Amino acid sequence: MATFPQWVAGARPRTLPNAVVPVAVGTGVAIAEGGAVWWRALLAQAVALLLQIGVNYANDYSDGIRGTDDRRVGPMRLVASKAAPPRQVLAAALGCFALAAVAGLVLVVLTQAWWVLLVGAAAIAAAWFYTGGWTPYGYRGLGEVAVFVFFGVVPVVGTAFVQTGRLSWLALLASVPVGLLSCSMLVVNNLRDIPTDRESGKRTLAVRLGDRRTRVLYAACVIGAVVLAAALAALRPPAAATLLCAPLAVGPVRAVLRGAAGPALIGVLQRTGKLQLAFGLLFTLGLAISW
Repeated sequence: MATFPQWVAGARPRTLPNAVVPVAVGTGVAIAEGGAVWWRALLAQAVALLLQIGVNYANDYSDGIRGTDDRRVGPMRLVASKAAPPRQVLAAALGCFALAAVAGLVLVVLTQAWWVLLVGAAAIAAAWFYTGGWTPYGYRGLGEVAVFVFFGVVPVVGTAFVQTGRLSWLALLASVPVGLLSCSMLVVNNLRDIPTDRESGKRTLAVRLGDRRTRVLYAACVIGAVVLAAALAALRPPAAATLLCAPLAVGPVRAVLRGAAGPALIGVLQRTGKLQLAFGLLFTLGLAISW
């Protein structure tokens, strides 16, 4: 029987910036466009966090029963470590998805934008089929695409929409750097797991690209995110504040490009998460002030 701290570790707290930052930036867009509604922002945040935790438990379950986590270098996995039986981890994943669906349904009812139900269903399906089902797309090198869409474009644009009631170019543009930083978290995670993923037949994008090109991809995602967010200063000058987080990008990018491997990449993942949070705060404030 897994302990509470083990369940918390299984939720992978270091990945939660992927859920927090997009909603914060989407709310910054809503403020910039004069339509922020705080309780709707909180509901959107609940949806994003529940989906992130749900996908983490779902991955733990699916990878655990397939045996692809048996020789993992990264943080503990509940199923692979036998800390919790698979059925309990599956129940935790499905429970998170169900709660996310309820919170999302409330937002849909309040906004009367029924087409958002399709977006929500697609997000839950993407969360499950990343490593679940007969042909998980995460095993075929498509994980980064899904992360860019569902932890970048969808939450930023969606959060702004449920508050302002309209789709905007500003939200779409702001979602691109957010999606790139979310991708960087997955890229560095998969970079660490290239040897074990290749051995288990898990053909992630990192396995397909190889070690050297995956390192370049990580650097491009991180640097591109900061530069693109600052470039939005052409439309919203205070967005240039995101350049203040650039020093936080130096350490992890340098470590990856210099060949950090194995457990050392766990530290890179931690620093990338801190960069993501600082980026999100500065980008959100810059957008909000531009109002």
